[in-house]
Amino acid sequence: MSEFFIPLQFVKGRGVAHRQPHRFERDERSAFDDGWGEAEVAAGEPQATQVTFEDARSVITRNDSPDIGFHLGLNPYRGCEHGCIYCYARPSHSYLNLSPGLDFETRLIAKRNIGAVLRAEITHARYQPELIAIGTVTDAYQPVERELRLTRAALDVLSAARHPLAIVTKGSGVERDIDLLAPMGAENLAAVYVSITTLDAKLARILEPRAAAPHRRLRTIRTLAEAGIPVGVSVSPQIPFINDDMERVLEAAYEAGARRAFYQVIRLPWEVAPMFRQWLGLHYPDRAERVMARIQDMRGGKDYDADFAARMKGQGIWADLLRQRFVKTCDRLGYQRERHALDLSRFQPSALCPQQELF
Repeated sequence: MSEFFIPLQFVKGRGVAHRQPHRFERDERSAFDDGWGEAEVAAGEPQATQVTFEDARSVITRNDSPDIGFHLGLNPYRGCEHGCIYCYARPSHSYLNLSPGLDFETRLIAKRNIGAVLRAEITHARYQPELIAIGTVTDAYQPVERELRLTRAALDVLSAARHPLAIVTKGSGVERDIDLLAPMGAENLAAVYVSITTLDAKLARILEPRAAAPHRRLRTIRTLAEAGIPVGVSVSPQIPFINDDMERVLEAAYEAGARRAFYQVIRLPWEVAPMFRQWLGLHYPDRAERVMARIQDMRGGKDYDADFAARMKGQGIWADLLRQRFVKTCDRLGYQRERHALDLSRFQPSALCPQQELF
């Protein structure tokens, strides 16, 4: 075999069981290049998280993709400890000459000057305020945030400037920042969307190993809603024959206080496809071929289709059945399917204190 597969008992709490070679490597690395010597494997030592600090030149990202409902994004970290096997952001680690597999989960890049750079960007004379979506590539409330507080530094800036923001997260750590988000929510400046892929705790543990448990995310929705913060739920990604409880998730989230909902179909760009296939072989060998066949049915016969018209929701009969299930359940429960509209008119960059310490 050309790839080195690590026994699952030695990577407990991680999303993948091997170092996936990235697409820019000239040769696939053998077992001897992965850093997992026989002594380490025999001892069962965990794969520790390493953090490298980066002084970012800019922190606001921009996109012009017609299938994304926002233009400005903010991600305090590169890589994500949550280790979701399906994460479409994994291939971005290849540009750092790191593996989209274990490196993506264990070798993080932290933008330590995010507060100062964000302040400079939004107070620039030519800056025009738009909704800033936080955590849409890697989760802004992954475990390392509890120590580094870089997301908090960004919220300090945005709240002081009354800049509208939306957060997408699987982390219960967002509750820490209710003191900032609640006043912003009351002024229609903030919304939070909590991702709940399934209510099945056993599945969530292997699908999203370091994200909050499903019941904990429901409690987060309730806590945010009770604080007056507009809350929505993402039931993404939908994976055929794996997480088949969309209706139950929507019902539980609505009962907890979510009032908006959206979903996406699993995306498998670049290195994510072989990693997901390996995950299926490890955890669901009995249905692996059937799962991939349905994914390909929704992707024009391929593992992935980057066409803007179909990449989020898929196409074909299976994609249409998912859409019908989602729409009918949202209509029955009373969900709104449009993003919460925030108020851009309250933006006050002059409210930021130039001497404020933000990093």
